[in-house]
Amino acid sequence: MEIKEILSKVDHTLLSPSATWDEIRAICDDGIKYQTASVCIPPCFVKQAAEYVHSGVKICTVIGFPHGNSTPDVKAYEAKQAVKDGADEVDMVINIGDVKANKYASVLREINLIKEACADKILKVIIETSELTDDEKINMCKIVEQSDADFIKTSTGFASGGATPHDVALFAENIKTKKIKAAGGIKSLEDAENFINLGADRLGTSRIVKIVKENS
Repeated sequence: MEIKEILSKVDHTLLSPSATWDEIRAICDDGIKYQTASVCIPPCFVKQAAEYVHSGVKICTVIGFPHGNSTPDVKAYEAKQAVKDGADEVDMVINIGDVKANKYASVLREINLIKEACADKILKVIIETSELTDDEKINMCKIVEQSDADFIKTSTGFASGGATPHDVALFAENIKTKKIKAAGGIKSLEDAENFINLGADRLGTSRIVKIVKENS
């Protein structure tokens, strides 16, 4: 697989709580140079980043991050503000406790509320696979399929584990009308290509661009 094709599927990510504007600006520069799908950054930097890149790369941000246990109204407000600030894509974290309590109707309502706040912007639903059983993952595939969201996403990168080949393959078996994003623990071009071949349409990672830079 061509490196350019892999990069076109990468959400070049920096979500560290200690991230500075200088670091965010640097990944924006890299996103533009290497033509990544987007740069994924904290909400507090969205407005500044959107003004800086002048549409040179899409701006993705995160909502209810990383634990997902803000109220639905708060998440919707975050999403609406992010879009107002210039976000092109929003990655939300579900309420994992609701999944554990079999409150799937509540999860679906929340997803649709946030999608409404996003208007025509892309919404990706982070289900935090490392915290769920396979049955719960399959149930969440069904919920995302029913929802107005655009993607299902494996992980925040801040839980006990990230994307695995097993989980992306499981998504591919159960997701038919939405897209798939693998995130967390993608360490090499081989990892990236493997996830794409398994069915991932996007990759959330900070390492692929670094690898390409080191080898160029």
